[in-house]
Amino acid sequence: MAVEIEKKYVIDKKKLIALAGRLIELGAKFTYETFEENYLHRGGLLDLRPAVLRLRKTEQRTTLTYKEKIGNDSAFKQQIEFETDVSDVEAMENIIDRLGYKLAVVYEKHRKSWHLGNVEVVLDELPFGYYMEIEGSKEDILKTEKLLGAKDLVPEARGYPRLTLKFGKETKNGVIEARFAKKNAA
Repeated sequence: MAVEIEKKYVIDKKKLIALAGRLIELGAKFTYETFEENYLHRGGLLDLRPAVLRLRKTEQRTTLTYKEKIGNDSAFKQQIEFETDVSDVEAMENIIDRLGYKLAVVYEKHRKSWHLGNVEVVLDELPFGYYMEIEGSKEDILKTEKLLGAKDLVPEARGYPRLTLKFGKETKNGVIEARFAKKNAA
């Protein structure tokens, strides 16, 4: 079991570009860039606690993650997290379904990640906006916030699933989705 501590900020595209530049100036190590499809399931015990079951697909891998909110610090999001790689996505989707969990939320995300000192800094683009997350200890997050000049940024306490519920669109099968528009081939 891992405990994840992070702080999220609302930014715009201009700030995203400036923060990427600042990370480079500070000597942060660029670790990866990816496109994600996130599938969140509800039902059963998940509905009785602040928890979510997520199947995440990227070009490199697919993971199944259980997250449960702990603590009550509004400035920092703290969650228990269990995660494992999935080799057979179709089988895992069938297992999730047979256990009674139903697909509730789908969102897509472009992510760029850096390591700076003891923290991970990610810059995310979702169909409904741009965000930065800093993950590490509370002390290291606050230190990194100062280094990046992020003290005046607007913090966002909601996770991407809740933001998707607010900004996404409901499909005919009742799933709330936030997907990027498909580009037409010329």
